[in-house]
Amino acid sequence: MGQGNIEAVFSVVPEGSVTSPKGFKAGGLHCGLKKTTRHDLGAIVCEVPAAAAGVYTTNVFQAAPIQVTRESIGAGGVLRAVIVNSGNANACTGKQGDADAYEMRSGFAEALGVAPEHVAVASTGVIGELLKMDCVRSGIAELPAKLSTSYGAADDFCQAILTTDLVKKEVCVSVTIDGQTVHIAGASKGSGMIHPNMATMLGFVTTDAAIGSEALHKLLRQATDLTFNMITVDGDTSTNDMLVAMASGLAGNSELTESHPDWAAFAAALRYVCEVLAKAIARDGEGATKLVEVQVRGAESDEAAQAIAKTVIGSSLVKSAVFGADANWGRIIAAVGRAGQPVNPETVDIRLGDIVTLEQSRPVVFDEDAALEYLKGDTVVIGVDLHMGAGKATAWGCDLTYDYVRINAAYRT
Repeated sequence: MGQGNIEAVFSVVPEGSVTSPKGFKAGGLHCGLKKTTRHDLGAIVCEVPAAAAGVYTTNVFQAAPIQVTRESIGAGGVLRAVIVNSGNANACTGKQGDADAYEMRSGFAEALGVAPEHVAVASTGVIGELLKMDCVRSGIAELPAKLSTSYGAADDFCQAILTTDLVKKEVCVSVTIDGQTVHIAGASKGSGMIHPNMATMLGFVTTDAAIGSEALHKLLRQATDLTFNMITVDGDTSTNDMLVAMASGLAGNSELTESHPDWAAFAAALRYVCEVLAKAIARDGEGATKLVEVQVRGAESDEAAQAIAKTVIGSSLVKSAVFGADANWGRIIAAVGRAGQPVNPETVDIRLGDIVTLEQSRPVVFDEDAALEYLKGDTVVIGVDLHMGAGKATAWGCDLTYDYVRINAAYRT
């Protein structure tokens, strides 16, 4: 949904955060998991039992926190808190890793005075190393005192979940439901190992809307398919990808269901929150200098358009051409042709921004200097029209730079 359409449905809240919805606190601190003094342990806590939903990585090697969070949300669709550490993924760490994730859950639950099954756990960082549990325990002991509804506390949480990210990612919107102001907010992290199938990606959404766990999961799944599942940085799906949503129900609206007159408005607002966070991850891709958006239309189906858009956005050759500001549309059409979807090789149009480079699969003479200037910008939009049907999709990614190799060549050191 474009910016022009969404503003009539909901409003972006300046300086909003995951603590803007009623009932939520957050906080973060440095406990010693990172070599620097950057925050590495954070939490979001709800003062009442919150309806909860989660979407997880499809990687076969799922980190221990994924197991714990699945179990917590699956126990009744209710959460009171999520605790997150960065600096260590707690993935591929065997039985000890499982025990450590469960200890994080039980330890934080005890510190808050809530049931262990009402706490979710998330981790991000290096794979294959055991957590420094002495550091985690000391951090958990200090964390409740750091929790607050303030923007500063929400910022501490955002900082605590970052790894190679250069910037925090957060957004908040308000939408009117039953005449009541409802807030939906989100925070995420992700910069490398980003190619979700549900990036290393973690996302957290809070809302004060009254909505059941099943309904929330349905909307979260739909929003994820159109946003987080439509981004890529490097084609790698993490062991730790997780998106968790919590709804306190304190806004005062009647419970949202598919028959509710404001269901579509809430769904649009939730999707927008997820889209902003997803695009922020793509823009902050490791070493990236540009956000790249691929718009595909005219496909036989939305699913076909999605597959084609993700193939183009994930092409290393396309990403490299964008970095070099090279209007090499041949790489784009090659990616379209190998996406494994129906394509008529006689009817494809390609454009870079407003510059048409291919029409009906035939080259168009265009201003190379103008294309060069356009590709030097910090946002590049690639348009593909197949002229075959009504299917459409948008995917987001970034350019591929020298710095991506530099960052990942020394990730552990």
